[in-house]
Amino acid sequence: NAFKTLTRNKMDSEIQGFFKNKTVFLTGGTGFLGKVIIEKLLRTTEVNRIYSLIRPKRGVPIEDRITTWAKDPVFEVLLRTKPDALQRVCPIAGDCLDPDLGISQSDQRILTAEVQIVIHGAATVRFDEALHISLAINVRATRLMLQLAKQMTQLVSFVHVSTAYSNCVVHDIAERFYPEHLNCSSDKILAVGELVSNKLLDAMEPSLVGSFPNTYTYTKALAEDVILREAGNLPLSIFRPAIIMSTYKEPLVGWVDNLFGPLALCFGGARGIMRVTTVDPSAKISLVPADYCVNVALACAWRTAEISVQNGKVTTPPIYAFAPSENNLMSYGNFIKSSIIYRDIIPLTKMLWYPFVLCISTTSLFPLAAFFLHTLPGYFFDLLLRLKGRKPILVDLYRKIHKNIAVLGPFSSTTWNFDMTNTMELREAMSKQDRNLYDFDMAQLDWNDYFKAAMYGMRLYIGKEKPTAESIAKGLKLRMRLKVLHYAFASSLVALAGYILYSLARLVV
Repeated sequence: NAFKTLTRNKMDSEIQGFFKNKTVFLTGGTGFLGKVIIEKLLRTTEVNRIYSLIRPKRGVPIEDRITTWAKDPVFEVLLRTKPDALQRVCPIAGDCLDPDLGISQSDQRILTAEVQIVIHGAATVRFDEALHISLAINVRATRLMLQLAKQMTQLVSFVHVSTAYSNCVVHDIAERFYPEHLNCSSDKILAVGELVSNKLLDAMEPSLVGSFPNTYTYTKALAEDVILREAGNLPLSIFRPAIIMSTYKEPLVGWVDNLFGPLALCFGGARGIMRVTTVDPSAKISLVPADYCVNVALACAWRTAEISVQNGKVTTPPIYAFAPSENNLMSYGNFIKSSIIYRDIIPLTKMLWYPFVLCISTTSLFPLAAFFLHTLPGYFFDLLLRLKGRKPILVDLYRKIHKNIAVLGPFSSTTWNFDMTNTMELREAMSKQDRNLYDFDMAQLDWNDYFKAAMYGMRLYIGKEKPTAESIAKGLKLRMRLKVLHYAFASSLVALAGYILYSLARLVV
């Protein structure tokens, strides 16, 4: 009996015990973070079923969207040990852009009768998204999810995934609500959205968004206001992660499936395409590994249910911020240096030019630097492509890059301080076993080791280049050839500039 008890204790931690035989409803399950959540739940818990909201695609059954995951690298480790694990994921047809979430009446009945845990992670994360789209997906859908959750007879926990930057109009952000930063409350904005056309709503963006840098952060703040006003007695918490990057250790080292945020900068630099950007090298960048984020989200779900049971109800939903520890911060300058280092270790086999990134902290100088380092070379390479009968791509690509740099500008030149008292208390409340299984200790994160994982993962999963000796040797050979060309070209420009200055000096004399 003692052996059985010991075995059971080793098998089921508190968080594992919480999810055992539970039914989870997840939105955003087909996204980057959503896939890691599903994988972690299936691999480390005996969850009964995961209902995943999936937007239907014309001609593609939603069941097939789940079936294709069997070939996705993120599920490799899971399927080796639990070959039938994905059978516990059940798709629910729906769309957060629809006025009623697009969920059928029959599916709504299933969800309200069976679901015990909700993780609402669906969102549009585009910074330059049209306001009417951001409002529908990020705000109205949150209200609809709350309304649906209130009908769930077995609900014990609801986690809303927000962002650490939802209140970025201030630089010191506490784990509390900030309704005072909104020009109008969420209910009024949603009411306006119902009355006016999409075109008119988008035209109102400057006056509505106010001091928020973009529609993403603004609508995320509105979504939190919806929760503050309408959550009622739901057992609910808000999870605010910072900038989510590649996984660190689980389920694969450095796994990522798309280019977003800082990783796009890394990949563009590694290709030798992006060579200049606006950034304050001393500003702090708040990166967090995707697997750590998932661990916080699952711990939030467990803790929310615990608090609800202890208090009988949750009056003001607790907020859990997740960002780098104040004693273990990373600057933008070190971030760029850390990524560039890997051009000498695992360079890509397909590069346009020798990788380097010039950081411009004075935004007024960026257009000039971008013209000489991006636009002018872009026209030259596009001309070569035209002569070869191929479609020119670089000039248009640089326009998009420059637009993204402008959109990201406020975030690459500012340092935010995130209070994480609740998140630290959450970790303290976890057992030692859970801290190992669901680790998210940013104070102990080895940034050098993490960047190694992220850069190898970027090469493998984004560049589609396996880190074999042959591949790396090919990349190193190309890097050396481009390095010689780069410095030869730079020397020629310096010599030409010197000759012009010398000639001008002689004319003056």
